[in-house]
Amino acid sequence: MAIQGISRIAKTRPTTPQRKQSFGSHEKSANFYEKRGIRMPQELGKIDKPEVSSFKRGRKILLVPLVYAGDDAPPEYTERFNLYWKQAIEHVGNLEAKVGRVNRVYHESITVAGDDGLKVIERLNPKSYQIAKEKYKNGAELEIIEDRELAEESMDWERCLLMGFMSDKAARKVSEFYIQASRKRYEHIGKRIDETLKADEIAILFIREGHLVRFPKDTQVFNVAPPALDEIHRWLRDRASANESNTS
Repeated sequence: MAIQGISRIAKTRPTTPQRKQSFGSHEKSANFYEKRGIRMPQELGKIDKPEVSSFKRGRKILLVPLVYAGDDAPPEYTERFNLYWKQAIEHVGNLEAKVGRVNRVYHESITVAGDDGLKVIERLNPKSYQIAKEKYKNGAELEIIEDRELAEESMDWERCLLMGFMSDKAARKVSEFYIQASRKRYEHIGKRIDETLKADEIAILFIREGHLVRFPKDTQVFNVAPPALDEIHRWLRDRASANESNTS
């Protein structure tokens, strides 16, 4: 069966992502979520412009949306990408000045901790690596929040979805597999955060938009969403619309 073939192929490739995501794959993924209206769930307790008076004792997470750009990215996208990460660094710094220094670093797709984990982050996304490295050097712990098998299964089903289907039945079936795997993956991430983030500690989490992580109820979540993120969304939407017009 085809699914068994996919399973055999998956076992022949590296178990941890080793290279930066290409722009093409990032664009497909972004458009996939965009068309389905997928955004960060509101129940995560995000705070776009936190007031000093709202800060209180307890666990806190600075949530940084992961944005990728491969070597094949168009100059217009690269410009927005670089601006986004510049603004994200500034936003994180401003938040730390108000709520305190980061104690723990969480990053999606990373299944090894410490120095080895940093090396993997550097290959995946040099921009998030810059922030993670700084926090790590300042004493923050790089924690593992992913279960390797769950992460790989979720990413493999997503790749299948992005390839497209001729059969609606096959598309529905693969979508079901993807949703099931994603729920298990994000449930595990939420559990790991709850287990590792201690009382009154502050963590920074790098994760793609569209995630389904439910954070512990006693945790304040501060969403790092600088203006350039909206510019990236707009640019991707306009590009997708133009491509559709050209092919119609």
